[in-house]
Amino acid sequence: MTPEQALPPAQLIRSAAALQRLLTWLSPAFPVGAFAWSAGLETAIVERTVTNADSLQDWLAGALAHGGIRQDAIFLAQAWRAGTATALAELAELYLALVPSAERHAETIAMGDAFLIAARAWPSEVFARLPDPCPYPVAVGAVAATHDIPLPDTLIGLLTAVVHGQVSVAVRLVPLGQTAGLKVMAALEPEIAGLATTAEATTLEDIGGIAYAADIAQMRHETLQPRIFRS
Repeated sequence: MTPEQALPPAQLIRSAAALQRLLTWLSPAFPVGAFAWSAGLETAIVERTVTNADSLQDWLAGALAHGGIRQDAIFLAQAWRAGTATALAELAELYLALVPSAERHAETIAMGDAFLIAARAWPSEVFARLPDPCPYPVAVGAVAATHDIPLPDTLIGLLTAVVHGQVSVAVRLVPLGQTAGLKVMAALEPEIAGLATTAEATTLEDIGGIAYAADIAQMRHETLQPRIFRS
């Protein structure tokens, strides 16, 4: 008997509904505008730091281990646990204070706002507790929690979606073939799973990173010409 078969029927239904919502919210078709942003990767491609699948994998592995993607995972976990409007507001304020560039600041607010507008199709009391502006990871974590989507699943979902988005940028700009992009995704699965496990157990004391190249790339993108992406 599988773990799913051991669940009571009502719990099976709740689990299926939670998975369905998570897949919908983190789908490329969900209208958060993720396709418009590169989180500085466009700069890294233009400056020839990322030129092929191997260098893309290294860039993303660094972001997962030490950079902005790791920070997003930690804040998502904290937002998932936060029970009050005050706690969520403090998380949002701290997140925005730590964003290294103006474009990344705009990115996380735009995506967070768009996510909350679209997610209102699934009514919840959590929307009244969320701050304005609300960074994207905080928004996803808080909304997932109120819909009983497990934290591990939410972390894996968001991290996978973020890495998918970065690979999509590289497929278009390097350019990489679709097969090469998929190989990068497959190779990064252990790093994604590892960060999800780590983030679940972290606190705000664990915030911090050393991804200076990514931070500088995000800042340099503000004056990059010509450019395709908004960050």
